[in-house]
Amino acid sequence: MSFEEDWDRHKQVSSPDGPAPQMRLNQLAADPGGSSGTPSGYGVLATAPPEKKKAANTIENTLQPGTKKAADVADEPTKNAVKAFTGWETAAGLSKAHTHWDDQVKRLMARLDSEKTALRGASNLFTGNDLLTGRSFQPVLSSKVSGL
Repeated sequence: MSFEEDWDRHKQVSSPDGPAPQMRLNQLAADPGGSSGTPSGYGVLATAPPEKKKAANTIENTLQPGTKKAADVADEPTKNAVKAFTGWETAAGLSKAHTHWDDQVKRLMARLDSEKTALRGASNLFTGNDLLTGRSFQPVLSSKVSGL
């Protein structure tokens, strides 16, 4: 409906001869989301503690050691190049670039450590919440069993 049509309808409603006033509320459609019938972003929480643990272990056992190893590979050749260019600006540039490289590696290692910790923490948090929720139903289940 265009604005003009909607406006004309509202003018008719307010006229003495028009229909009785009506209220219209804006709201979401009955199925405001994905084609699966589940609204995207609402009411669905999926967590998989085993997958989180596996991802954290991959970070710890594969990514972090591999990153450290790749960072160390550049150390000796860069030191040799700096020695070879002693007295030239190239040596200072290589040294500065290597310092920057080491700083970036430290930041990456810290980020990987942070992600690993967050994955493990989220896994523990969801598992703990699930157990706590299950325990909160125990009084209800006990009363049904005892016939109350």
